[in-house]
Amino acid sequence: MKKTLFLFVAALFSLGASAQNGGGGITADMLRQIEKSQASSPSDKALFNAIAANSIDDLAKNFANNGYVDSYFSHETKSQSIHNQKSSGRCWMFSGLNVLRANFAKKHNDSINVEFSQAYLFFYDQLEKANLMLQGVIDNAAKPMEDQMVRMLFKSPIGDGGTFCGVADLAEKYGLVPMSVQPETYSADNTSRMSRIIDSKLREYGLELRKMVADKKKAKAINDRKTEMLATIYHILAITLGEPVKSFDYAFVDKKGKALGAPKHYTPMEFFKETVGDALNGSFIMVMNDPRRPFYKTYEVEWDRHTYDGHNWKYINLPMDDIEQLAITSIKDGTKLYSSYDVGKQFDRKNGFLDTDIYDYESLFGTSFSMDKAQRIMTFDSGSTHAMTLTAVDLDENGKAKKWKVENSWGSTSGQKGCLVMTDRWFREYMFRLVVDKKYVPENILEMEKITPVMVTPDDPLFMEDE
Repeated sequence: MKKTLFLFVAALFSLGASAQNGGGGITADMLRQIEKSQASSPSDKALFNAIAANSIDDLAKNFANNGYVDSYFSHETKSQSIHNQKSSGRCWMFSGLNVLRANFAKKHNDSINVEFSQAYLFFYDQLEKANLMLQGVIDNAAKPMEDQMVRMLFKSPIGDGGTFCGVADLAEKYGLVPMSVQPETYSADNTSRMSRIIDSKLREYGLELRKMVADKKKAKAINDRKTEMLATIYHILAITLGEPVKSFDYAFVDKKGKALGAPKHYTPMEFFKETVGDALNGSFIMVMNDPRRPFYKTYEVEWDRHTYDGHNWKYINLPMDDIEQLAITSIKDGTKLYSSYDVGKQFDRKNGFLDTDIYDYESLFGTSFSMDKAQRIMTFDSGSTHAMTLTAVDLDENGKAKKWKVENSWGSTSGQKGCLVMTDRWFREYMFRLVVDKKYVPENILEMEKITPVMVTPDDPLFMEDE
């Protein structure tokens, strides 16, 4: 045994010595070769002077793509007020609630307006995620701290990102309230400090729960202690976000803000049933475009949910042609869609415009950037980072999309009055998720959802939460 251990340590030492001395580092000769390969023309000096004193994006901006942005769309849903998530990662909630309020307005021929409180639902999102983390720690307490699942739980106890699945589970469980009943607070708009404080407390609690399991405490004692822990988290949330309202009086208003009748008394669940109606789960499918994996198959992301008793993120992987047809069918019928993108790529923020030729980094740096969509995903170069509400499409004479429009959640002064316009070629490269009402989905795609999904792990490059 001792001899085996000695040989193992010797092998590790040899490997380390080889890594340090075996040619993998930058040698003096290699550095000389690199330095000799550098150009030293007057134009290169001028380029350095320009880049040294200016933003790279300002210099890489493609002047030919810096003009007027066409705002005509052949098919566009009814416009609605633009909200602002500010310094928070709640784009998924803003986009999801945008869809729900647009559906409500459509049912009433756009004669009635409603705006849902993000702060109310966010309170329960954070409380549920805290329970998800703590219960996950209990469920995996027999595993070592180095285990992948245990490390994930402690690394990111909760966050403010999410998906439409979270909107559906939370709204069905806790209902909805109007924005005027529970408005935003500073910590709702600026989540980072509150999240860090709760994360730290949950990590402390997680260690305590692991010890209780190791000490063979009874399940009831462990659950009772978890409930006490959640009470502390509830208190932190209550004094930062405001305690969720339990009942309220509310009168619906028209587009101009005029009350339509006398106020009526509601609970959050009664308001959900009045404004949304039927259950959300089961009414929609989520589709994705992930060219790394086989298309026309259903996948489920393990542990990717907002509530312990809720739904994991499940999606059907489809080519962009199919996804675009689903979006076009929905928009033609006046229905907005939850969608998500890698919005940081090729984005003219000032003009609210996205196209694959916004910036010409290749000419500026004299090199190509040739990875395709699948390669960008697998190397963490691209992924779904931001949810927005898909509202319009401009079709050519053959019914093919030329450009798309989304309602964003960065305030009405950003982009084009709070909206962004994207060319179809950008849409195909950097669009990832779409939530579609089942009534717009062909039967052959609906059948795919019934097949047992392939389970994938949440640490996959593409399964970051929308922020």
